Amino acid sequence: MRSSQTLSGSGDDGTHDVVIRNLKIALLLTLVVTVGILIYGTFVTYSQVPPLPGRFLDPQGQVFMTRHDVVAGKAAFQEADLMDYGSIYGMGSYFGEDYTAQFLHALGRHTEQALAKARYGKSLRALTVGQRYTVRARMREDLQGIALRDARVTLPAALAKAVREVRTRAVGELLHNHFAHGWTRPGGFDHAKAQHLADFLIYSAMTTIARRPGRTFSYTNNWPYAPTEGNTPTTPTFIWTWISFAWVMFATGAVIYLFYRYIHTEDRSPREVLIAGFPPLTESQRKTGKYFVTVAALFLVQIAAGTLMAHDYAERANFYGLSLDRILPFAFLRSVHIQLPILWIGLAWIGAGLFIAPMIGGGEPKGQGRLVDLLYVATVAIVVGGLFGDYAGIKGWFTHGSWFWFGNQGLSYLELGRAYQMGLFAGLSFWSVLVGRAMWPALKARKGFLSVEHILFYSTVNIALLYVFGMIPVTSIASSFTITDFWRWWVVHLWVEQAFELFVVAVTGYFLMALGLVSRRTTLIAILFETILVFLGGDDGIGHHMYWVGDPGMWLSVGSLFSYIEVLPLVLLVIEALIEQRDLIRSQKDFPHALAYKYVIGSAFWNFVGAGVFGGGLINAPLVNYYEHGTFLTLAHAHTALFGAFGLIAIGLVYFSLRYMNGEGPWDETMGATAFWLFNAGMALWLTLNFWPIGFRQLAAVYEHGYAYARSLSFYNTTTTYQWLRMPGDIVFSAGALLLAVDIVRKLKVLWGRQSPAAAGGRLTPAPRRSL
Repeated sequence: MRSSQTLSGSGDDGTHDVVIRNLKIALLLTLVVTVGILIYGTFVTYSQVPPLPGRFLDPQGQVFMTRHDVVAGKAAFQEADLMDYGSIYGMGSYFGEDYTAQFLHALGRHTEQALAKARYGKSLRALTVGQRYTVRARMREDLQGIALRDARVTLPAALAKAVREVRTRAVGELLHNHFAHGWTRPGGFDHAKAQHLADFLIYSAMTTIARRPGRTFSYTNNWPYAPTEGNTPTTPTFIWTWISFAWVMFATGAVIYLFYRYIHTEDRSPREVLIAGFPPLTESQRKTGKYFVTVAALFLVQIAAGTLMAHDYAERANFYGLSLDRILPFAFLRSVHIQLPILWIGLAWIGAGLFIAPMIGGGEPKGQGRLVDLLYVATVAIVVGGLFGDYAGIKGWFTHGSWFWFGNQGLSYLELGRAYQMGLFAGLSFWSVLVGRAMWPALKARKGFLSVEHILFYSTVNIALLYVFGMIPVTSIASSFTITDFWRWWVVHLWVEQAFELFVVAVTGYFLMALGLVSRRTTLIAILFETILVFLGGDDGIGHHMYWVGDPGMWLSVGSLFSYIEVLPLVLLVIEALIEQRDLIRSQKDFPHALAYKYVIGSAFWNFVGAGVFGGGLINAPLVNYYEHGTFLTLAHAHTALFGAFGLIAIGLVYFSLRYMNGEGPWDETMGATAFWLFNAGMALWLTLNFWPIGFRQLAAVYEHGYAYARSLSFYNTTTTYQWLRMPGDIVFSAGALLLAVDIVRKLKVLWGRQSPAAAGGRLTPAPRRSL
């Protein structure tokens, strides 16, 4: 017999429980400390970013570059979306060169040539060994002595000549297509824009070599590794690496001890079945089906763009003889490939949240169905408009600065134009409101403000709130890339390592409790403990993204310590998912959500491996990251963390919702389970045939030859075989995506046959709560 949905039961949420009370206090203290560090770090960052002089002059007093030129060049960099072709400070795409490393190397080479001619009247190659040593030493002295703190910076004659030569060559390259390199000229670029862009890239290179006042290292902690120009790892980089290794060993042992000593105790508390059977669908639940179809469609588009990108790495000039670069520049493909997972994963969570909320609240408020439709229409408009804006911005179709509002922001993962970003924030906020109003009866029924239901609701608000920081400043671009990238990571990192992790912890904990597998007390204790770890590692772990981008040295210490804490909640999640929760589920006869939980378990595994081992465990240590930053090893982390951790949990939530939509009708898990294993096999093939073989060779190239070479086409031409070996993983993974899309559509066919509740206003008649 089908039972109807029930209100989450009222009762004590641990107000008088010593363990729960202490955990709540610890959580509040953690928030105060971690947010306090972020606020303090923000003030320090703004005060210590690389200064931008008003003018650059040669020894004759002639001005050849101004602050206005550099700021205009940064705008051109973003407008052309060059961060999705190459990278700056190692941030961006790994397809093209890293502009800071390339321009630093070019400045050093041209300065040496000018010095050789001026001092000895010979070319650099014609000098003796001793003369070359003298010239190189002077070149390093000139580069490192650039006084960026001065309002007017006079460069030595050789360096001023080098700047002019590098700029002239760069302008010529920017204004022409180089399809053999995979380079497509940005639309709407003229000589003035190209020259401003070159000025910005030259200035950025200067910040990597010019010494901070009173320090022996540069504004970027001597990154990139460029031994010829004099950039090598700093002493703090070495010291904080070893401190971080000692810290992670201690912290891991301490957390595991605390977990098993105080948190992981025998669950003797009564269990409640808050969600039983397959109740009739509410009006709003029936309308979430279109969200899941859209998720599948966006997922397929993302994979198509990624497949074209992967081919570009192996064969840059064309796609099996077809010249697609003019129509589909690499920068656009990458912007689609990295923007769509944010959107489809977010849309899956939005749809699942809207579906789940009435189950938690026991029904839905009046008009919820129409509001769900309204949110869907607005979301689709943002997605379509944003993708068009991405393309139109890169093609140069916008004029008079309108690219900023409706084009491409030119920032990895935050490509949407500002108007669409505002729309997305409004949509996420509206989603939180809809979830909250549907959950309201359950929220009112709980005592205090930190029940399981409250934390689940707060996690939706947190996702919306953090997106705001990616829009600072709101109506214009920041003059400093360091500041721009600082706020970009507030969205990208804090979303993934904090907001998304919190949502995963809250939603999986709630459903284990609601299905009667664990008690409310045990669930709340586990959620509170893991939330503390999530905030410790997620908030201030952001520091490891700020090692080399011109941020102050404090982030070297903060990032090296807190980024390792990111691994700790992931260890607990994988232990719980693979051992304890799986055993709980196996103990249940005919568990109806086996397929959904298969994806949850997969998510826990890849969260630990992708975000933990390949992230905090492998590449976040400062000395390792100094050489590894911006290599294919980062791609291993990005793919396995974003899809493996959060893509799989999103799909799991979709299947959880589809299972309730299907009700007591036939339910076949074959296609969904097959897709799951194809996804896992595809990621394993990516790692073993592409990311690792190229990544470790690239890491060796950085160490042996410098970062500029390791990111050059000369290096990539030595990896062609491994670039082609990306194909097996792509084929297997794409087959899984096609099966998933077909399965979602098939399972939604039963949606219209489900009964809607007859109660007025969409309210459901609560059934008696079952205790186990």
